[in-house]
Amino acid sequence: MLTPSGVIPAMVTPLDDRDRVNPAVLRDLVEHLIRGGVHGLFALGSQGEFWAFDEAEKRLVVETVVEAAGGRVPVYAGTGAVTTREAVRLTAMAERAGADAVSVITPFYITPSDDELYEHYAAIARATRLPVLLYANPARTNCPIRPSLVARLAPIDNIVGIKDSSGDLSLTAEYIRAGGEGFSVLAGRDTLILATLLYGGRGAIAATANVAPALVVSIYERFRSGDLAGALEAQRRLSPLRHAFELGTFPAVIKEALELVGIPAGRCRAPVRGLDADKRARLEGVLRELGLV
Repeated sequence: MLTPSGVIPAMVTPLDDRDRVNPAVLRDLVEHLIRGGVHGLFALGSQGEFWAFDEAEKRLVVETVVEAAGGRVPVYAGTGAVTTREAVRLTAMAERAGADAVSVITPFYITPSDDELYEHYAAIARATRLPVLLYANPARTNCPIRPSLVARLAPIDNIVGIKDSSGDLSLTAEYIRAGGEGFSVLAGRDTLILATLLYGGRGAIAATANVAPALVVSIYERFRSGDLAGALEAQRRLSPLRHAFELGTFPAVIKEALELVGIPAGRCRAPVRGLDADKRARLEGVLRELGLV
């Protein structure tokens, strides 16, 4: 069973000038990320605008990433949905498309009880042979995953870990404790990658790794080699890029940054808009400090 670990970029979904998924640029992005040393690829997460695409578009994205990766790194596909029925259907689609694992964000708009969430995730896990990564992002979904629920779900054979985007390091530590030895906790807040590793986490699913994969990977690799000072330096260098998310409506900033470094990822699906000239210039300044433009 796959053990999620290392740096796994939360990939953007490139669009062309007619608002369609752009497979050619998506393949180029895969190559850019693999050259940067990443340990996996995560398609159709929050950064990938999973809410904006229909099932046929999602299938195209997963198939394109799987084909472009060519088995060099595992591919994770986001298959979360409001209903269990849809999440099971999307997970089956990802399995047929060749994904190595799925990541399932909690339902959103509704706030199920812990017992309802348990049954939701257990049903998804039963319906697939793929490893299932839980995904907690309570600020966006208003649906937390409590450590006590992690302790109940972790014994299910193919529930292998959690992406924690809470930004709450105390909660991260509790996930690590509750999940036990074989359960992977991955940072979903890019400013807390090193902190998560120090607590016993296994890596990060990082949006900033779209733009600066080698820098994000260096946090993990330096930590693994025992170079804590180097890992801390890399984490501190990365932080301004994560804080630059505040320049625009999520998830526009990373697409704008990719355009600036020469990868034409296009715009986000409406109603999200691009940055104005002043904010784009400020983002370019952040990238210049990192030596990326």
